[in-house]
Amino acid sequence: MSANDDLKALIRTIPDFPKPGIQFRDITTLLLDPKGFAQTIERMAAATRGTVDLVAGIEARGFLFAAALALPLKAGVLLIRKDGKLPGATIAEDYALEYGQDRIAIHEDALVPGARVLLVDDLIATGGTARAAVRLIRKAGGVVEQAQFLVDLPDLGGADALRKEDIAVDALLSFPGH
Repeated sequence: MSANDDLKALIRTIPDFPKPGIQFRDITTLLLDPKGFAQTIERMAAATRGTVDLVAGIEARGFLFAAALALPLKAGVLLIRKDGKLPGATIAEDYALEYGQDRIAIHEDALVPGARVLLVDDLIATGGTARAAVRLIRKAGGVVEQAQFLVDLPDLGGADALRKEDIAVDALLSFPGH
């Protein structure tokens, strides 16, 4: 039994969604459990290294974790959104999808150069969006050296790809497959 089996038990697996062969890890069942969600945030906060100025959440489920985690860390929340969703001047970063491209953005004035940023999302799979978020934060002058996720799908290599970019990666849970 691992330290986070209590949280793992709160995540529902939906087979063959969104297509045959995929084991979808549905975190909404954990979010519905107040004790489980609170323990998730406490454990993520405990895993945070050093002082953090901003917790960056990737749209959309990452917003939930970033906002909740920012409170015990006494940090602000940086929203990383799909391009075109933020008002005002933005900077953006493109990244590859399985079939095409996408783009994420932050406000130009969202962080001051040298701000220490913790990147957070619910799940890391291939790491394409997370790696683009790291590039975007660094382009804006932020210092991002760590990322946290509720779930890692290590077979898809995203956490390892982030580590190659000098990011310390933590995930409370790991599931095999995709």
